[in-house]
Amino acid sequence: MMAETPAPSFYEEERVRFLLDRFRESGLDHISNDEVNNGIGFLPGPEGAPTVAVAAHLDTIFDSSVSHALSLEANRVKGVGIGDNSLGAAVLASLPHILEALDIQLNMNVLFLGVTRSLGRGNLGGIRFLLDNAQQKIDQAICLEGAPFGRLNFTSLAMMRGEIRVEVPDEYDFSRFGVNGAIVHLNDVMNRMLEIPRPSRPQTSVVFGSLLGGTTFHELARTANLRFEVRSEDDDVVDMIEERIGLIIEEVAARSGVDLFFDKISYRRQGGIGFEHPLVQTCRGVMKDLNIEPKIGPSMSELAAFIAHDIPAVTLGLTKGHKVNTFEEEVEIDPIFDGVAQVIGVLLKLSEQSGELK
Repeated sequence: MMAETPAPSFYEEERVRFLLDRFRESGLDHISNDEVNNGIGFLPGPEGAPTVAVAAHLDTIFDSSVSHALSLEANRVKGVGIGDNSLGAAVLASLPHILEALDIQLNMNVLFLGVTRSLGRGNLGGIRFLLDNAQQKIDQAICLEGAPFGRLNFTSLAMMRGEIRVEVPDEYDFSRFGVNGAIVHLNDVMNRMLEIPRPSRPQTSVVFGSLLGGTTFHELARTANLRFEVRSEDDDVVDMIEERIGLIIEEVAARSGVDLFFDKISYRRQGGIGFEHPLVQTCRGVMKDLNIEPKIGPSMSELAAFIAHDIPAVTLGLTKGHKVNTFEEEVEIDPIFDGVAQVIGVLLKLSEQSGELK
């Protein structure tokens, strides 16, 4: 039901309404949505107990023009956005009921957060707004993602996602032999971007994710568009590359006579907790008990926002996903049981340690 409710970034209203209805059915306290439509529910523990947030982003990259019908097979569920992140949102909605069904009484508060505006131009807007304006102190956080199974993130890379658009002006003289269209000028920008010095330490990469331009074989393209990502273990390196890209765009525009536009879509700052942190070790211990092999690496999900507010946080994956963020997206059913069990296990362990979190 969650997956079949479209929720593109900035338009998550129906999914938020669905989530809050589930929270009401589970009897959570202080159920609300804020100014940017984050869905919030509160499970109180003993007076003075610490608070652990469990968060999942509600938005997907698919809008309502795309069919959100699911296909159910013996051990797979297929459908757009199912792995990123409808499954995470569905588990978030189900956790209060699961805790009640298992008669689990936690020695801490749990703040359930269905956050909006995470992807693309949303730039983690939902969780950033919530944390900037939080009235409730959050001691630790668990972020839920549909896939991959065994995902254990506790650090965030520095990152900048951008879009470069080339437009050939109407007065451009296409009659001259050898004149280039928008694609060639964009290719010039890309080649220069690849020439920007990148250190091997800290690790840094530039990823070209999408390139669109032109309409046919024989006509020079009047527009071209590049989406890219710069990621690094160092904030200063990302800032340096962003500055160099700006200079490259200015130079190519001046030399070619075409219009170039650079739009910074989203960003993250480097940070996180250490491998030795008790929260990480708690997660590893639970995963070991469930025979889940941890897949450790950096994340650029809601984890980055918690880190920026000095809140220890991890991201956990719930099942095995395939072809994520494509029209053939699917997740496996069987691993979900262990995926949910790990979340319950981590909550139980944190509840046992709750005196240390105060």
